[in-house]
Amino acid sequence: MKNLDKDVFKLIQKEEKRQIVGVELIASENYVSDSVLSAAGSILTNKYAEGYPNKRYYGGCEIIDEIETLAIQRLQLLFNAEYVNVQPHSGSQANASVYLACLNPGDKILGFDLSHGGHLTHGSPVNFSGQLYQTSFYGVSKDTGTIDYNAMRLTALKEKPKMIICGASAYSRDWDYEFFRNVADEIGATLLADISHPAGLIAKGLLKDPLHFCHIITSTTHKTLRGPRGGVIMMGKDYENPFGYKNKKGDKKMMSTILNSAVFPGSQGGPLEHIIAAKAVAFREAMQDHFFEYMMQVKKNANHLANNLLDLGYDIVSGGTDNHSLLIDLRSKEITGKDAEFALGQAHITVNKNMVPFDDKSPFITSGIRIGTPAITTRGLIEEDIDLITKYIDESIFLFRNKKSFNSLSKKVNETMKKFPIFKY
Repeated sequence: MKNLDKDVFKLIQKEEKRQIVGVELIASENYVSDSVLSAAGSILTNKYAEGYPNKRYYGGCEIIDEIETLAIQRLQLLFNAEYVNVQPHSGSQANASVYLACLNPGDKILGFDLSHGGHLTHGSPVNFSGQLYQTSFYGVSKDTGTIDYNAMRLTALKEKPKMIICGASAYSRDWDYEFFRNVADEIGATLLADISHPAGLIAKGLLKDPLHFCHIITSTTHKTLRGPRGGVIMMGKDYENPFGYKNKKGDKKMMSTILNSAVFPGSQGGPLEHIIAAKAVAFREAMQDHFFEYMMQVKKNANHLANNLLDLGYDIVSGGTDNHSLLIDLRSKEITGKDAEFALGQAHITVNKNMVPFDDKSPFITSGIRIGTPAITTRGLIEEDIDLITKYIDESIFLFRNKKSFNSLSKKVNETMKKFPIFKY
């Protein structure tokens, strides 16, 4: 590629440098291993394989079948799941497939409010989920910043959704899946858990396990699971259709069959088998002892960063974190999320602006930023390094508010990150 497409190769080199010299604090990003990279960039990208192992619509899939079967088996072991589908191209595709399997257009869903930390695909009106289905939302308490479970139940009893969705993209506390299941049972709803963010922590037993309570689980594979960009669907031991779902003709089917059909041919075509191979590699890595230690350090780093920022007078939504992320309300610092994202970017610290609960600013401005520790932990940072990162964050905001140069700070950030190579595992 160096010789055939210099333009693209130069841009890839520039992006590689950006990732190496900077501090990656976006909660949904991570650094994959060389093994995952090799699988994702392998010759498997050449193979078309519509269908499922041993049930393909193309010839020459014998080896592909072995690879996808291996990915399935590894994910089953990792989460103690009975059923898994590793074909979704993304978490959004996984959610779309579940909706297609369980809902009809116009059915009601109850999701976590996007402005309180939810995800676009949990019913946002700008997303297909909010355009195809009738949506209602639950949120967090204004006093605590944590989910108001009683208010959620009252909304569920009033709206009687066909599906309740638990999961978030910007919520730093663990979930009471049992409470959600009790509410779902009370109204006869399907319970979906989207664990895209905390999946790695759940897999290692560091957060509550939704497979014990939720009918269906979706996830991405590229956040705390530290794999390639993609999605998965899982179910626990009661997957043999205890809910009486029927196909369009009214015939009862196993939920596994319905979900498989909803992924292919229902919502997407041929699977990305090179990415499925990379998923398989990542699942094996996540089963190793060192991954547990890694997840433990992710939590320690996030908690340490939250405490440091609290000591400096920053407002952390919910007052801290149970997982890998934290949401910072910047209104007390008199800076918007947009400006903070820009300021930190000038220092080569990457975050994303994010709405906070009861935000008074638009989604394009926001009052907060979201921060996560998976990527910097992959690079080997521990608590004493987090102290330095905290100082860099605070100094960036000080420099922006006082209209000073970032040159000296960005150099310090770059020098610090030279000590932590990207690919060290």
